[in-house]
Amino acid sequence: MIKVSESAVKKARTLMEEEGKSVAEAFIRVGVKGGGCSGLSYDLSFDTEMKEDDKVFEDNGMKVVVDKKSFLYLIGTELDYSGGLNGKGFIFKNPNANRTCGCGESFAV
Repeated sequence: MIKVSESAVKKARTLMEEEGKSVAEAFIRVGVKGGGCSGLSYDLSFDTEMKEDDKVFEDNGMKVVVDKKSFLYLIGTELDYSGGLNGKGFIFKNPNANRTCGCGESFAV
């Protein structure tokens, strides 16, 4: 399960609209790729097309899609959004990460 905070849902909907995507049809696609200072990095985008091995979740009215490979690294993760003075952006609260970098964009398991 991937959870999405209310602040992340609100910001995602705003960004989807800015990109010209229908909030009713679009979803958050979250993945993991190699790279970053800790070994793996998060990948977040807005998409409208499902792929064969995608896992689908819904939380707070927002659909989240994760590919099968990335799901193993993201089980139990919460996606949040911070607009504070310490930086704006989506934040991944990943219980599987043993180590994260200072910027929060990469991790190791």
